Amino acid sequence: MITRRRTIGLLAGAAVGAAGCADLADRRKVVRFWAVGREGEMAAELVRDFEALHPHIRVDVQKLPWTAAHEKLLTAYAGGTLPDLCQLGNTWIAEFTAIDALEPLDHAAQASRVTALDDYFQGFVEANRIAGVLYGVPWYVDTRLLFYRRDLLREAGFAAPPETWDEWLRMLAAVKELVGPQRYAILLPLNEFEPLLVLALQQGEPLLRGDGEWGAFRSAGFRRALRFYNSMFERDLAPRMTNTQISNVWDEFGKGFFSFYISGPWNIAEFRRRLPPRLQDAWMTVPMPGPHGPGVSIAGGASLVIFRSSERKEEAWLLAEHLSQPDVQGRFYELTGDMPPRRTSWRAPVLAASSHARAFRIQLERVRSPPKVPEWERIANEMKLAAERVVQGVLSVDEAVRGLDRRTDQILEKRRWMLQRERAS
Repeated sequence: MITRRRTIGLLAGAAVGAAGCADLADRRKVVRFWAVGREGEMAAELVRDFEALHPHIRVDVQKLPWTAAHEKLLTAYAGGTLPDLCQLGNTWIAEFTAIDALEPLDHAAQASRVTALDDYFQGFVEANRIAGVLYGVPWYVDTRLLFYRRDLLREAGFAAPPETWDEWLRMLAAVKELVGPQRYAILLPLNEFEPLLVLALQQGEPLLRGDGEWGAFRSAGFRRALRFYNSMFERDLAPRMTNTQISNVWDEFGKGFFSFYISGPWNIAEFRRRLPPRLQDAWMTVPMPGPHGPGVSIAGGASLVIFRSSERKEEAWLLAEHLSQPDVQGRFYELTGDMPPRRTSWRAPVLAASSHARAFRIQLERVRSPPKVPEWERIANEMKLAAERVVQGVLSVDEAVRGLDRRTDQILEKRRWMLQRERAS
């Protein structure tokens, strides 16, 4: 028979044992990892294996919504509460470098047996370099290319998709003639800047002059891109509307309201899910056509960065290495549909077997970064507004590019002032 004293002793011993386990767990080094959007939801699953491999480390994953992530990061910077490791959009790298918030990663990457940078698509590695210094390791990549109705293209008389702008225009005109006045050949939503940006990056001319100090939109290349973009509206090949003015892009694509659409990899899963079975073989993806041959596109996506303020840099880098392994990246693609930045990761059966992903694999070798300045997103919005005014007939191309340069120069005024002070010191 167990006495009351014996029971109390057993409970006390159990409590001491539990406290010992808690003390052991509390001795683990905590790495704070912030991830954004759906990636944040899936990151918690990916770090379980990491914690099993590194029992002395615990990963605290915080999920941020895209709508609040930028403000949250800046607030954390101001308050000294930034995490150790973070998912950062490629277009944000320049901004957080400018405020000296990011840890340079060249030495860690070169010494690593995991992050073999020559295995990465190089356009995305370059997107993470500011003034020649590496500040992020690509985590997933994003670019834009053409989704198209190959059944309607065949019906219009073409057996293969375009590779040049001239071919593309001929095909668009033929599709428009086929579908009639109530439908269109291509959708170029006026509330998206990315289609015009793709065309502009294909010119090989910088969009900003100097060290990102002045607008260069009056260049011959950007004028050519804007004229080509506008010609698709002038010829009634594209409707003058935003993507909020149609029910949704997937249904209208299926109905044949438009036959070409510039979009990203997330829409592979959406078109597969939303189009009816009879149309699953009617659409395909193809790399962007260029002015005179296969064209480049945008180097987008997100990267893994370590903040300078971190007291767990070594452990944060171990986590970055884990998330950079090809098999982990393959698992990440299965969970999110985000495309991996390493060529080796594309050997995963789920990617190798996807006919719709194949065009992205090709396009990822031909990408360029938008200007790497903190003000780029504001400039891109001005570019979108200028293009819309041209399409609506409010401004000529010449008026639009002059005004766009003027507004860009105003946006970059503080940058010029800061650069001048640095040069004088």
